[in-house]
Amino acid sequence: MSFTVRDTGGTDWEPIPSGVYHAVSCGVVDLGTQFNEMYGNEQHQAWLSWELPEERLQIEIDGEMEDKPAKISRFYTVSLGTKAWLRQHLESWRGREFTQAELDGFDISKLLGANCLLNVIHKKNKKGETKAQISSIMPLSKNMQKRGIEGEKLYFSIEEHGLNIPESVPEGIKRIIMKSKECNETGQQNDEWREDNIPTDLQDSDLWGNNEISQEPPGGMLRQQGDEEIPF
Repeated sequence: MSFTVRDTGGTDWEPIPSGVYHAVSCGVVDLGTQFNEMYGNEQHQAWLSWELPEERLQIEIDGEMEDKPAKISRFYTVSLGTKAWLRQHLESWRGREFTQAELDGFDISKLLGANCLLNVIHKKNKKGETKAQISSIMPLSKNMQKRGIEGEKLYFSIEEHGLNIPESVPEGIKRIIMKSKECNETGQQNDEWREDNIPTDLQDSDLWGNNEISQEPPGGMLRQQGDEEIPF
């Protein structure tokens, strides 16, 4: 693999209660290069998601009620710059800073299956609706048992997969990918994928919020660094 937020439920679902949760990384999705109209520049973006195994949902699938873990996700600028939220969250998750060798290229797909503690807070969106947001990430306590991914492990990289987006990627996230610079360059973007067709809950997801924009220049893909072990 070389691919170096937001409550994922529908708009009618109650937000996940605020608090600290045991979480398992289950999704790493490359959103490509997105144009930021607010700042007039381009930023490479990613969407990361986690299962919360101790927060359960009863979901009807094919007429049967199934017990599933709740999920939560967040958008990040793909950068390991000093002020980038991705770097800050990964370093607090790991419990140590990145080495210079790691900063030269870190394979973000290694997050998949990694356990952590998520601090979830509630914030109001532009419409005054209360939404759950990941404010910080911490490693598990020493006495905590690691958990596995219960559902599907979701991974997508434009560099590796082109625009062959997996069916399991949520529809709204697919639409964000399809309005990326990479999609425009292939000529595959059309009216179906215009920004005004993105579901309202994703338009309000603060993809371009101030806390999501790195103060560093756009850094491109986080390159794979090789076989050196990453302590997740």
